[in-house]
Amino acid sequence: MNKQELKVVGASAVGTAFEWYDFFLYGALVPVIGSKFFSDYGSAAQTVFALLTFAAGFIVRPIGALVFARITDLVGRKIVFLMTLILMGVSTVAVGLLPTAEQIGITAPILLVTCRILQGLAVSGEFGAAVTYVSEYAPAKQRSFFVGWLTGTTALAFSLSLGVQLVVESIVGTAAYDSWGWRVPFLISVLPLALSVWIRTKLNESPLFLKMKREGTQAKAPLREAFGSRARVRMVAIVFVMASAQSFIGYLSTVYMVTTMKTYLKADSFTVNALYMVIMLIGFFLCVFVCWLSDRIGRRPVLFAGLGLAALLAFPVTNAITSTTNPALAAAQDRVSVVIKADPADCSFQFNPAGTAEFTSDCDRARNVLQANSVVFDRQDVSGPTTVVVDGTEIAGGESLQTDLVAAIKAAGYPVGGSATTIKVDGIGDFFDGRVLGVALLLLALVALAQMTQGPAATAMAEVFPTRIRATALSIPYQLGVGVFGGLLPATMVAISAEVGSFTTALWYPVGAMALGLVVLLFTLPETKGVDLGEVSLDGDTAVEPVEPVRQGR
Repeated sequence: MNKQELKVVGASAVGTAFEWYDFFLYGALVPVIGSKFFSDYGSAAQTVFALLTFAAGFIVRPIGALVFARITDLVGRKIVFLMTLILMGVSTVAVGLLPTAEQIGITAPILLVTCRILQGLAVSGEFGAAVTYVSEYAPAKQRSFFVGWLTGTTALAFSLSLGVQLVVESIVGTAAYDSWGWRVPFLISVLPLALSVWIRTKLNESPLFLKMKREGTQAKAPLREAFGSRARVRMVAIVFVMASAQSFIGYLSTVYMVTTMKTYLKADSFTVNALYMVIMLIGFFLCVFVCWLSDRIGRRPVLFAGLGLAALLAFPVTNAITSTTNPALAAAQDRVSVVIKADPADCSFQFNPAGTAEFTSDCDRARNVLQANSVVFDRQDVSGPTTVVVDGTEIAGGESLQTDLVAAIKAAGYPVGGSATTIKVDGIGDFFDGRVLGVALLLLALVALAQMTQGPAATAMAEVFPTRIRATALSIPYQLGVGVFGGLLPATMVAISAEVGSFTTALWYPVGAMALGLVVLLFTLPETKGVDLGEVSLDGDTAVEPVEPVRQGR
């Protein structure tokens, strides 16, 4: 990169990393935030409401795309850069200053939701503006390499948010961190905010946008033009499929696996955070590498390899993570037979995002015990009272059901209350332990597959639309795909796992979705490597050179 290109990519990446740092910071602090802003509810409901507040940032992302992408195409890329950055920074600092529910009652969670909505709007506007800006500045032969430094900041920000929390907690102590220290990571974000705003004010507007503005060829109604023909609607649909497919492996490898490691596999929070801090830092450079590779061999080969390998390896990799992270648990799951015999009418659907249902039947109480201890079980529909059979030993329903069931699964070999064989990281030296290193490499494999899909997909989304509607046309389907499928993936998989009694079975949802997305894209996505974004037909839909050969069957 020359000096100007380095300035463009660096300023864009720094601001984007800051925005994603703020967005991920909340997700990693869900348990603490639940206790502070929803203290009138039980511990389970606290977590549910905190996750719902986190989800608010995803739900509004399509709205943010509609608003900010339109401004990006009408007014310019740079102004949206600054607007979204300031909006994210102010709302994040505000979270660190909010009074808790004990201090101002219900007003506290209302203000928290408001801040999360503003964060979701900001991060949704950032993506379209940033990818459009960097792709229009980059040389055609290095476009994905340039964009890779931008999209890779998602992994970098995840790593940074975990690192800041670990440092603050180690300085103030766990008790102080739970009391007031959790505010510090939010408040110190004012420093990178000021730096990012200053850096971005030094940027020039995109040359392609300025050229379009001089020639008077700007879109009068970008949204209408983006959906103004069958060809463009078709391309918007392709981008939606691409965004959805890559989001499955993206959120499976990060948010879902972080949650699973802590809750299902019983690894302590420090260990998981430390592992992911290192893994996501490596993931950042992997994203840059695979984007560089896609400039050499094409977007399609790298993207399709990522999706295909993710669908093929999801089961063996996650099973290996289970057996290596907690061998005692994995052995019990393979060896111990547990069957719930119950009337289907007594077994409620376990996923309750509103926190309103009460699971009081014997069937529900049995499943709660089994899920809390990561027990794999089957269900058998019968008429009459609920019983649970653990390796041939029958436990009857009633007041003592939960106590008797815990004793039975413990006697059968499940590590109730924790296992001494579970991996643990207390210091840097522990990273070189064979099993810790093995888990880290397995998790890194999933993260690497996510980078193979994320980076090239972002570049391709910018390359299939003309300059006058580029931000609008790529932002809306991207935010819909990621918001609906990626953002809700962890909750959906938890619901499936709770219902069928198997963590492994829940993997069929993302695996099936990625396989379906791969098949659709194989027959519809054009190869766009090296296309000149300046040679875009204002009456057409994509760049001239790469698309036509693909449509003829290449």
